[in-house]
Amino acid sequence: MINNQPYGSKHFLSLVVFLQVIMYFSLFLNFTIVREVVGIVYLTFIPGAILVKLLKLEFETVEFIVFSVGFSVAFLMLAGLVINQFGPMIGFSLPLSSLPLSLFINTLVLAGVAVAYLRQGRKQQNPDSGASSFIPSYLILALIPVLSIIGAYFVRTTGNNFYLLLMTLGIALLFTVIAFYEKSTKIYPFAILMIALALLFQVSMLSSTILPYGGDSPAEFYVFRTTQLHSLWNPLFAVPSDQIMGRYNAMLSITILPTVYSNMLGMDPTLVFKIIFPLIFAFVPIALYVLWQPYIGKKFAFLASFLFMAGTTFYTVMTALNRQMIGELFFVLLFLVILNKKMKQEAKFISFGILSLGLIFSHYALAEIFLFLIFAAWAASVFYLKRPSFNLQIGMVLFFFVAMFAWYIYTSGAVVFDSFMTFSTFVLSQLGGFFNPASRGGEVMTGLGLTQSPSFLNTVSRGFAYLTELFIVIGVIVILLKKTRFRFDKDYMVFGGVSFIFLIALVAVPGLANALNMDRFYHILLMVLAPFCIIGMWSFVKLILRHEKTIVVALLVVAVLVPYFLFQTNFVYAVAHTDSWSIPLSQNTMSPIRLYGDYGYIDTYSMYGAQWVQNNVPQVNNTLIADNAVYTALTAYGLYYRGYVIGLSTTTIVNPGQYAYLSYESVNYQQDPTVYNNTLPAVFNQTDLIYSNSGSEVFYGPQG
Repeated sequence: MINNQPYGSKHFLSLVVFLQVIMYFSLFLNFTIVREVVGIVYLTFIPGAILVKLLKLEFETVEFIVFSVGFSVAFLMLAGLVINQFGPMIGFSLPLSSLPLSLFINTLVLAGVAVAYLRQGRKQQNPDSGASSFIPSYLILALIPVLSIIGAYFVRTTGNNFYLLLMTLGIALLFTVIAFYEKSTKIYPFAILMIALALLFQVSMLSSTILPYGGDSPAEFYVFRTTQLHSLWNPLFAVPSDQIMGRYNAMLSITILPTVYSNMLGMDPTLVFKIIFPLIFAFVPIALYVLWQPYIGKKFAFLASFLFMAGTTFYTVMTALNRQMIGELFFVLLFLVILNKKMKQEAKFISFGILSLGLIFSHYALAEIFLFLIFAAWAASVFYLKRPSFNLQIGMVLFFFVAMFAWYIYTSGAVVFDSFMTFSTFVLSQLGGFFNPASRGGEVMTGLGLTQSPSFLNTVSRGFAYLTELFIVIGVIVILLKKTRFRFDKDYMVFGGVSFIFLIALVAVPGLANALNMDRFYHILLMVLAPFCIIGMWSFVKLILRHEKTIVVALLVVAVLVPYFLFQTNFVYAVAHTDSWSIPLSQNTMSPIRLYGDYGYIDTYSMYGAQWVQNNVPQVNNTLIADNAVYTALTAYGLYYRGYVIGLSTTTIVNPGQYAYLSYESVNYQQDPTVYNNTLPAVFNQTDLIYSNSGSEVFYGPQG
């Protein structure tokens, strides 16, 4: 146990002052690499560590670290919001520029550590040496994300995926060894971190641009860059009628937070999304490990964390949903706060309040899901169990409800609240199709096995996925029947029951899964349900053998989760040279329709072309005509509002005074009928070409 801190107050104060000196020197002398490396550590860990000290929270080392990260991220958003709103009143016309941010945040940090020092006194605290001591195997584990980055580089430059295949196989081997090896539990958190970083970096580091993977990252990058370029966050989006962009703009996780990192560290904006956000997200499975291990033990908590990371959503879709990556950390930490019985009530409420604001500022849908879960859990405790929860009190539920709807109503013209009401109306309108399975959406149909599998390997892959779902059901049943040695407290069981019912509702209620996509919903619910999968496997073995046999449980876990992981990563498809959905493993053999159309891949040609458009084409409605890049390169790197753009089609006519932008996809593939069924309109004349970089082109309408 660590009493408030892993370092003595005096040492910690000295460390903070030392880091601040380095930050200021690197800022004024423009030592870019030093400023970035030291700054990432400083901003991501130090403010939160100070809050842990001020609240006098007693944590083990791993718990101390994950709460330090969560509190730090929340602090950066709150501090950025404060100086954004009040900075102009005291003469900072650009409150989110480097100098005002550095002065304000560093002053707050210094004041906080000084108060912590005075409150703690000079007494030195000794860290939990067993948890923090160096283990030689850490060096071997650290090679996994290094191999991931090297592998991504080789795919990007040569198309060779050997190193990424080796990295994937290495993770599977590491998991297998840990599943059978019982002794060293100290490496579990670090192993989880290294696996998470390796899986995330293989995607994020694959290109020099952001990788949309069919997600929202171009629009997220747009609101981030708009905030950064103005050094000011405007709560109201420039086009108030645009609900989608208004929702993005209301999230401080993708406006103020990346602006703070980029401006204070002098870091390239793209790298903030490609390095810092995955780094923060990598602490989510570690936080889950901390959440689960009191109930199922360290070994099973590690296995459940691997299941959470093994799903393809974790390292594909999530890398293109930056606001959800940040939101999920707060989501898990809030559960840790609620279920922690050792926290004093005052510290619990303050921690809950800070982390609640972090979640509300980060992701609207995740905040709504969390509100549903805590309200349902509270109601079940009071009205069903007839016993109010000591941990989850009505004051917490009311605080979250009021804070969430206050923020969503009074920012960005209430577009988040309006979209919530719109979706509720949509779900109600879909209830008429209750007996039509297709009304649940394609992902639900696939999950139920009601769609045809495209290949034999895909059928096998689905089989392993269904097994994990089956074991979750078994785990929930045996826990409810108390047929297992594992014991969850009532609060966690209520959360588990509500999550399980929610999962059933996503399948049963037409249109409900369409709110966030079924794969994202399942990924979120795994943060509560994943332990039940491992319990289900343990219970299955005990049922068959009539007694608990650890080696057989490990064998079953490996037999199910390793193939599941290899199929989810598309390792099997890449090795078999069959159709693969993995950009890291199959970028150069993937169909252009899938790579550019479905996943929105942004190459450097399209990026430079979009930047040319930004500097030379006026942002006026109906002035620009563009292909699919309107949702990718033009939004992210051209910062061109997509509502002003006319979509390109085979019947498009470029009128005088209009511009037409063609990305790499159109220049190299759209005119090839063997790749696309449709061709570009025959109105583009080379005499109208005003920009070309051999991969993207801009035309200007004929002048009569």
